[in-house]
Amino acid sequence: MSSSHCFQNPPKLNSGIHVAGTVQQLGGLSSYVTGSPDSKLALILVSDVFGYEAPNLRKLADKVAASGFLVVVPDLLYGDYADLFNPQFDRDSWRKAHEKDKACEDTQPLIADLKSKGVKSIGAAGFCWGGGVVMKLAISSDIQAAVILHPGPISDDEINEVKIPIAILGAEIDHVFPAERLKQVEEKLSSKSELESFVKLFPGVTHGWTVRYNDDDEATVKSAKEAHQDMLNWFIKHVK
Repeated sequence: MSSSHCFQNPPKLNSGIHVAGTVQQLGGLSSYVTGSPDSKLALILVSDVFGYEAPNLRKLADKVAASGFLVVVPDLLYGDYADLFNPQFDRDSWRKAHEKDKACEDTQPLIADLKSKGVKSIGAAGFCWGGGVVMKLAISSDIQAAVILHPGPISDDEINEVKIPIAILGAEIDHVFPAERLKQVEEKLSSKSELESFVKLFPGVTHGWTVRYNDDDEATVKSAKEAHQDMLNWFIKHVK
């Protein structure tokens, strides 16, 4: 998460885009919620360092919800997003203040809240920083499937402990999680015969491309849409 790639192309949080969902309190977390409240299938999308207000992330939540999922994007950063426009912003201090273990713990009341509302199956997707949080969830038995998109650092121990079907989508140009590391992770996951996994490298794109793409960059937008569809297909297959 310390790489400059994690902080490139920050979103415009007040872009004025139209979204279908609303901000609600779930499990003590402010969350963007979209999709049918009666759905028995839920997805949790965990943001990157720029937080749950990112327009592209909310648009993606709406898109996924159209397939019948209740989608929740929680504010696990509690409004303390990476702020590159603040000269006082300290990346190392920010990272220490937002440990992934703590964020994973903070999802527990949210998951319990969803289950209390009748949700029977839950998937989770994480982007960059959020990918590390979802990796922690994938080691637990709290969710049924996981997707990690352009992840931050993931240890071999974490890979070895994964308990649920997991997909990892990586960028070719990525200082945080380079293609060589993605290949290593693919080999480790494929050696776990009892675990279904899917690993894919997207050529020509950089870390963060699935939610921090430039709308004018047609090739990257196309690649982002492909990754979104791969994510959705994984959840349709395993969250049911």
